[in-house]
Amino acid sequence: MARIKTRSLTLCTLLLALSFTPLTQASQQTRSTELTKASVTSETKKSKEKSRQQNSKKNAPQKSSHRQVSTSTNKARTIHKSQPAAKTTKPSRTAHKKNTARVVHATLTKTASASAKCTTKKGYKNPCTLKAQKNQSLAQAHRIRVQKAQKTAMHKLMGQLGKPYRWGGTSPVTGFDCSGLVYYAYKDLVNFRIPRTANEMYHLEDAAAVKMGELESGDLVFFRIQGRGTADHVGVYVGNGKFIQSPRTGRDIQITSLSEDYWQRHYVGARRVMTAKNLR
Repeated sequence: MARIKTRSLTLCTLLLALSFTPLTQASQQTRSTELTKASVTSETKKSKEKSRQQNSKKNAPQKSSHRQVSTSTNKARTIHKSQPAAKTTKPSRTAHKKNTARVVHATLTKTASASAKCTTKKGYKNPCTLKAQKNQSLAQAHRIRVQKAQKTAMHKLMGQLGKPYRWGGTSPVTGFDCSGLVYYAYKDLVNFRIPRTANEMYHLEDAAAVKMGELESGDLVFFRIQGRGTADHVGVYVGNGKFIQSPRTGRDIQITSLSEDYWQRHYVGARRVMTAKNLR
């Protein structure tokens, strides 16, 4: 019986051992597979980390440049926001209305003051008409002075008709050349010095240029005959298209028509010395 028991026990142990051996083998296999999986996953993780690090190194300058651009744009935005808005040069409507109102007010005050000045009081003359008459009378007085001086010059010139030409002469006793005759007629009438040559008279700063169609009695007419300077001969316009002159040696002082072909060809211009500001 004891043997049977021992045999049964050994059988039981064998059976138990046989039953547990596949389980141990399976557990070992699972452990090995788990280890291999873990090693693979760790290797994949390491490779991924390396690739990420490489990509981060490559993209690092791009990110920094992008950050720099973004910071510069942000700075520009902040500067643009911080700067005050430029004032527009266009005036506002209210300012325009104020300016127009001021202009209208100024014109109204001027007209009112003018009307107040021009109002006639009872028993008095209109001040505006008096002022106009004064201005008109002043212009008439200047015109009368000029006409009187013109008559004086014409009287002196006409008194020399028929006298001989004398080169360099300035006296009724000896005779006159062309510029000497003008000098004699105007020296006591104007408030500036009359030159002694035709060319200097033509370039007088105190004399005003006159067109041929606007000639008046007393205007100086100039000619260029011998080609000396701009003008080398001068006469005095007496009206009706005629002028008085002392022509040349062997000829007497005479009145000549300005419309003759000879004088038209050699005519260079006219100057007016008999004005209100030039008279003594």
